[in-house]
Amino acid sequence: MASPSPAGSVRHRGAPAPKKEKSPAAATLAVPADKGLEKLVRANKAKAPASEWDYKLALVIITVLAFATRFWGISHPNEVVFDEVHFGKFASYYLERTYFFDVHPPFGKLLFALMGWFVGYDGHFHFENIGDSYIANKVPYVAFRAMPALLGALTVPVVFDIMWESGYTLPACIVASGLVLFDNAHIGQTRLILLDATLVFAMACSLLCYIRFYKLRHQPFGRKWWKWLLLTGFALSCVISTKYVGTFAFLTVGAAVAIDLWNLLDVNRRQGALSLIDFGKHFAARAFGLIFVPFLFYLFWFQVHFSILTKSGPGDDFMTPQFQETLSDNLMTTNAVTINYFDNIVLRHKETKTYLHSHPDKYPLRYDDGRVSSQGQQVTGYPFNDTNNHWEILPADGQDTLDRVVRNHELVKLRHVVTNTILLSHDVASPYYPTNQEFSTVSLDDAHGTRHNDTLFEIRIENGKPNQEFKSLAAQFKLIHNPSKVAMWTHTTPLPDWAYKQQEINGNKNVAQSSNVWFVDEIPSIPTDSPRLQREARQVKTMPFLKKWFEVQRAMFHHNNALTSSHPYASQPFHWPFLLRGVSFWTHNDTRSQIYFLGNPVGWWLASSLLAVYVGIIAADQLSLRRGADALDIRTRSRLYNSTGFFFIAWALHYLPFYLMGRQLFLHHYLPAHLASCLVTGALLEFIFTIEPVALEEAESGTKHGSPMAARALPARERLGGQSLLASWAAAGVIMVAVVGGGGFLCR
Repeated sequence: MASPSPAGSVRHRGAPAPKKEKSPAAATLAVPADKGLEKLVRANKAKAPASEWDYKLALVIITVLAFATRFWGISHPNEVVFDEVHFGKFASYYLERTYFFDVHPPFGKLLFALMGWFVGYDGHFHFENIGDSYIANKVPYVAFRAMPALLGALTVPVVFDIMWESGYTLPACIVASGLVLFDNAHIGQTRLILLDATLVFAMACSLLCYIRFYKLRHQPFGRKWWKWLLLTGFALSCVISTKYVGTFAFLTVGAAVAIDLWNLLDVNRRQGALSLIDFGKHFAARAFGLIFVPFLFYLFWFQVHFSILTKSGPGDDFMTPQFQETLSDNLMTTNAVTINYFDNIVLRHKETKTYLHSHPDKYPLRYDDGRVSSQGQQVTGYPFNDTNNHWEILPADGQDTLDRVVRNHELVKLRHVVTNTILLSHDVASPYYPTNQEFSTVSLDDAHGTRHNDTLFEIRIENGKPNQEFKSLAAQFKLIHNPSKVAMWTHTTPLPDWAYKQQEINGNKNVAQSSNVWFVDEIPSIPTDSPRLQREARQVKTMPFLKKWFEVQRAMFHHNNALTSSHPYASQPFHWPFLLRGVSFWTHNDTRSQIYFLGNPVGWWLASSLLAVYVGIIAADQLSLRRGADALDIRTRSRLYNSTGFFFIAWALHYLPFYLMGRQLFLHHYLPAHLASCLVTGALLEFIFTIEPVALEEAESGTKHGSPMAARALPARERLGGQSLLASWAAAGVIMVAVVGGGGFLCR
């Protein structure tokens, strides 16, 4: 058989040949060692420098540039920019120990609070509006911005280290890290009080730590093996403790771990088969380090969160009364008043804050879609408090005992005070929801006669106990129509002009839905000298940590999924790879200055294009293999499928899931995926512009003197040592010049 050329000649499977290598799917990063290859490597290493000072020098230069680009001019503008209104405000709340609610986990926000605490800031400024002056309000905003700038600067050398530890040549390392170093989106996002710098840094660290862990796969359960496994788990915990999209980093590492475990299960492993007991140890160690440890740290940050936020604040309304009772100075629990029958009450929807309202106007006979109504009196949701929101709560049994307390699960009637009619629901479709029941009112005679059952409602207190007293403010409840078992519900879509654009009230068949919850906002009829208004000193209650944690998790997921409203700068995932839409962060009309969030077009278009090139290379390789033509060296294919494939999976798992989301999305959601695409770009630079040294013919057989050869991972800097990397350096230089030029153009 002819010896393959150094360029990697095409080898046809039909020709007589020694035993071929395994398929790419079963390939590992380890390659067979043989005398010919060892001889070639020794010769190359003799020509190459004995140390890695070139890598270290490049790393130092790149790190210095990263800090320079992130910190230069960080004090401009000295005004609140974009989402600094949220995360700066949250830092102030931490420093004031005031409870707030956010859809993101606490880790990233705690870092901002820590920085504020370091510089002695007391949290007096609440970042209310974009454009508010930091100087006038004496806010140490540079210290706050320094935290994400530090993490953003450190992300660049981490990217370099990922490529270095993966064994790529110096030009590949420089290109991958340079694309992040000079990217306008990464620079802009890391110079402001935002969470994305923490997210991207932790995501990059998780990839680096896992690569370091994987490189120790032949020395399992050693000290370093455990160190990098646990560091991977810690990095993953930081990702998901910053934003829930950090789940994608778990999926990335999880996919690699699943493949690794699958290979360990193979009885034909080159290193020898593992017993099921040994495999179980590997599985348990990874489950402990990559699932249990991250979850513990995730819980820890919430424990810190709860320990700091002990005072009542703007986040109270998102929590149950039981949770609010754990906060000092909470107005809801402090001002709660027991409700008696025959009290006039005002009911308010927890989610939309609208009041239960009625007026003499009737529903139209026919709606626009042709459906027929009952033409009864309208019952609507009204955003302002007035006398048409007053309802008298009556006992269903008709007893008129004074000072009788309303209790959980009791049946009641509600009389609209102004029109002297009784609330009811019946089997008539609501204006907007044909599957939901209409709410209306009927006269007192009908309510005490033929329509009696339709006017009965159950008070069902959320998480309430049997016979629990019904209170204003503190007792959040669902009003359940007794005959039909539907819950009174409203939503934000306004009714037509015939209802004065007020909200629809209807009966929701999905009783468990959290948006069915109401509360009594006030009791207008209660005398000012009533003994019920005399309150005893309230003791702050306690609540088990896990119960508080579960409640917060439910609220976070619910409100995160509810972020579906339109935004002028929102974008779709297909906009991101080629920068079809950016975000205006800040404008100053007097000086015509603007901060517009957009990536470096040269870098983003190059990285996105090479992602398609990578898919094409894999498809072409698979097609050629199916036709019996083998164009790639075994080591090249192993790296292309494993190392570069890992980067590609990281990109796909950080990008494609956004197509399944219905919430608001912005360009900054692509930053983790963009970092992964930069890694793919650096890897493909080496693949395209570097010629692999091909081992002697005996290396193709995979055997040495009839016995399997030992596995050895050979990094590119060792295999290619002493070779001319002129093409790679030229390509890297052109790319970096273009990227710097593209970034500089956007900064004008």
